[in-house]
Amino acid sequence: MIIQAAGYLSGIVILLSFVPYIKDIFLAKTKPERASWLIWAILGSIAFFSQLAKGASYSLFMAGAQAVGDLLIFSLAIKYGLGGLIKRDIIALGGAAVALWLWYLTHEAAVALFIVILIDATGAVLTIIKAYEKPATETISSWVLTFVGGFLACIAVGQLNFILLAFPAYICLASLSILLAIKLGFKMKSKVV
Repeated sequence: MIIQAAGYLSGIVILLSFVPYIKDIFLAKTKPERASWLIWAILGSIAFFSQLAKGASYSLFMAGAQAVGDLLIFSLAIKYGLGGLIKRDIIALGGAAVALWLWYLTHEAAVALFIVILIDATGAVLTIIKAYEKPATETISSWVLTFVGGFLACIAVGQLNFILLAFPAYICLASLSILLAIKLGFKMKSKVV
């Protein structure tokens, strides 16, 4: 019962994490990093289906909600975001394409999942850099909620299964990294002033 509830809650919290982000996009406060959200939109779907193929159940709610939200944010980032054709974005997108090709060659869901996490981390690094350089262009509450959703999805796995825990644990780590970059970015900005 707790596992099932954690699974449902993880999906709900992840969906809720997009609400303040989208609101701040329309208020011109948040500027999503285009390449990050493109990578996340594609990979969120792959992660969902890889976890499904490996037997995930209630923890799938987080991965499914993440994929839907990422696609929505990417579509908004096209008009309201930052980046996309700068050198680091092109390198990240190229690396993502190579990793997707490697995944295609393996035809193994577990390998695909870890390649997805690696590529996803490439997108996270782009957002971490942007969050540090321009901390006011990120919505803190969204990343806190994303962390909580990932944590609940870890609980929803219901067992110590490295493959099933990998993606939600990674979501927690990536969210914390972005939050740390935002905090350090604000701290650095306050020293400059």
